[in-house]
Amino acid sequence: MRAGCNTPPPKRQKCDHWTPCPPGSYAYRMVSGGGKDKFAKICFEDELLMSEDKGNVGRGINIAIVDYITGNVVDTKNFDMYEGDFSGSMTAFIKSAPQKSLLLMVTDDDGSTKLKEDGKKAISELGSKEVRNLRFRSSWVFIAAKGFKLPEDIEKEKVNHSDKNKNRYNGWPAEIQIEGCIPKNLGS
Repeated sequence: MRAGCNTPPPKRQKCDHWTPCPPGSYAYRMVSGGGKDKFAKICFEDELLMSEDKGNVGRGINIAIVDYITGNVVDTKNFDMYEGDFSGSMTAFIKSAPQKSLLLMVTDDDGSTKLKEDGKKAISELGSKEVRNLRFRSSWVFIAAKGFKLPEDIEKEKVNHSDKNKNRYNGWPAEIQIEGCIPKNLGS
């Protein structure tokens, strides 16, 4: 600390936001994987739902389902979209999400190679504009609501396509993130 500066360090906010969410709202942050060593993360209300440390995140599309009314996690799952046939089980997982739930989705490594039409349709029906545009190793994050509508002014989706000329990590795109606050009284 410099002489004459008595400024205390900033208070840590939920999910490492720079500023706190307003009272009566949920904080969230979703980060896609990036490069070979930066794993995807999903944080909701300061709880890390999916991460490398928890051991529940992996290559493909990672999805956390949260009960919007209680703010409690319903389930988390990883669906490898590079090896194996998991598009159908991912589609069933998405469709099994109860009404009044939030679905938080992030890619890690590759989320597109074995993503079939059923999965693209299920995610598109939740409001994704980019899922049909995913390419090999695209970094993608998406938050959706089932049974109610999210506010228009929150960022719901972001994508960073793999581009060997622009990639930060030697042929791999950089991680991307979305963070924000969701009011707790939507659709009530």
